[in-house]
Amino acid sequence: MKPFYDLIVIGSGPAGEKAAAMAAFYGRNVALVEKEPRLGGAGTNTGTLPSKTLKETAVFLSGANDRGLFGVERRPERTVEVKDLLFRKNTVTTNQADDIRRTLTILKVDIFTGRGSFVDAHTVKVEAPGGAPVLLKGEFILIATGSYPYHIPGVPFDGKHVHDSDTILEIDHIPESIVIVGAGVIGCEYATVFAALRTRVSLINGHCDFLTFIDGEVLCILRREMEREGVRFLMPNRAEGVSVCQENGRTVVTAHLTDGTAIEADMFLYAAGRAGGTGGLNLEAVGLKPNPRQLLEVDAEFRTAVPNIFAAGDVIGFPALASTSMDQGRVAVTHMFGLHGLERLDQNFPMGVYTIPEVTCVGLTEEDAKKKNQPYLVGRAWYKDVPRGRIIGSRFGLLKILADPESLAVIGVHVIGRIATELVHFGLLLVEEKISAGRVASMVYNQPTLHELYKIAAFDIMRQKQGLPPISTAPADCAGL
Repeated sequence: MKPFYDLIVIGSGPAGEKAAAMAAFYGRNVALVEKEPRLGGAGTNTGTLPSKTLKETAVFLSGANDRGLFGVERRPERTVEVKDLLFRKNTVTTNQADDIRRTLTILKVDIFTGRGSFVDAHTVKVEAPGGAPVLLKGEFILIATGSYPYHIPGVPFDGKHVHDSDTILEIDHIPESIVIVGAGVIGCEYATVFAALRTRVSLINGHCDFLTFIDGEVLCILRREMEREGVRFLMPNRAEGVSVCQENGRTVVTAHLTDGTAIEADMFLYAAGRAGGTGGLNLEAVGLKPNPRQLLEVDAEFRTAVPNIFAAGDVIGFPALASTSMDQGRVAVTHMFGLHGLERLDQNFPMGVYTIPEVTCVGLTEEDAKKKNQPYLVGRAWYKDVPRGRIIGSRFGLLKILADPESLAVIGVHVIGRIATELVHFGLLLVEEKISAGRVASMVYNQPTLHELYKIAAFDIMRQKQGLPPISTAPADCAGL
């Protein structure tokens, strides 16, 4: 332990880890405080990586991407058990946590295990069970304590039959049926994972609208595919209460809905919100007060109302993505120490939903453009119409480009289908640099690849620029949304 640190980071999730690494990389003395024995926060241990690994595992175990493609059906040699589902998740998260510790150790970051709380604006107390408190002093402090699943009254969370988005990762069996409350990113992702494993899924949401940042046409296709896999949407509706009882030696969870109905299932998942991880920080000692959802307010530099105290990641709220949290931490460090090169977070960033199928977007949706009175042209390209799409057997994958009708500059890219969250990054460049559809069409792409979709969609826009009808239109059941 050093007598004085340039930076003290509380929390080792995506924001805290990257902030600590960047400051240490540039020669600053850094202390990192983490309450859990394993580094990485929710991004590594209970959120981003484990849930996405479960999605890939469910796709593999169910053969969801391969059904009927090769003339034979790939079936497991035995019934899929929960240990099969969790095996890869446990491997990935353990390796990632070890890698984070190894990297920070190489960068000479001092790591303290225990709960951190403020004594004053330059002092953090670290308390670990069975050990004496340690006082750390530093010039700057970054709060990167993430978020935790929000628990509502009336739901008897037990981590066995009634789960939040953390405990669902430690299930001891794959349920025959599950009720999921919340059709946000987490709820939809888990709905498709369980549906792929042939669990009967009921998805409850308080509003008819869900995933409102996704383009309406793309969202329509996603819902159609989720329903095709057996997900039952119950919207608008809310769970007023949940009860657990034993019936004939079987545990039954009953969700009581606001419309008066009751749904029975083997398992219940509440995935309708998270709260900021500011409890126990003793923020009163430095004059900071979180909002009712326990989130902190920051400025464009990620500085709180106390000049030397910054905050980044889920603890400041939207967009609460691992990707944006990482750069928020880096931007904060840039402003702390007067560095250059990463002084702001890009306004254009991709949003990815790791459902089955994946959905992703960057830039304007059709709904956004209409609200802004922004004219636009739409170019579409379907996976099934390019050689690579035929090879992988995609039935419904779509890449959709929105472009300004005058300059043809790309203003939005939306993808649903296999590896959509990978494909969108080229779209990010198009939107960020305002590249024209003509330039996109003139580029040479490897063949066969799914990137050819960009070329076809761009040609579709150029065709419309000449007054010709589009090559492809929205599906009939999704038109006019």
